[in-house]
Amino acid sequence: MTLIDNLIGATGKWVASTDPKATLGSPMAWLRKTGGYAAVNRIIGLSIPFAPRNGFSVEEVRPGYVRARIRLKGNKNHFGSLYAGAYFLVAEIPGGVLTLFDLGPAYTPILKEMTLQFLQPANSDVTVEFSLSPETVAAILADADETGRAKFTLEGKLTDQDGNHVATSIAHYRVRKKGFKADD
Repeated sequence: MTLIDNLIGATGKWVASTDPKATLGSPMAWLRKTGGYAAVNRIIGLSIPFAPRNGFSVEEVRPGYVRARIRLKGNKNHFGSLYAGAYFLVAEIPGGVLTLFDLGPAYTPILKEMTLQFLQPANSDVTVEFSLSPETVAAILADADETGRAKFTLEGKLTDQDGNHVATSIAHYRVRKKGFKADD
């Protein structure tokens, strides 16, 4: 796990220093940004091979924010819309990504509970966005540093390619600080 922790730490610093709005008009900034996102998706694939096999990808990550996508192709259900498990995949992994990149590899995110409310079928790729305020990140870190663990909740709005709100996710996470030892 040390190698993965080092990769997460280095990639987090790399991605945090990129301009998420970089375009081909600034080719070096664009390469730095797209290379950073490729590295994030590669780390996810190494850690959770199921994710890239099923068309999951992080499209943008920066301090306090992550946006991810799941492809419809390969994830259709029996009537041609996005399979329920694909909704879960796209709504669950970004919480871990956000936690790892905002808190660092010394903290392990654990999903405790997740609910999905399906609003309408998605007949296209689906995206989700999550954010944590700097104050929330600071509170999570303070709690985890003091007690070895912290709780937080992320709510996601899942949208199709036309911007239709197709589902809402509510995920309850716990973060554990690696190597925490309580004072005696």
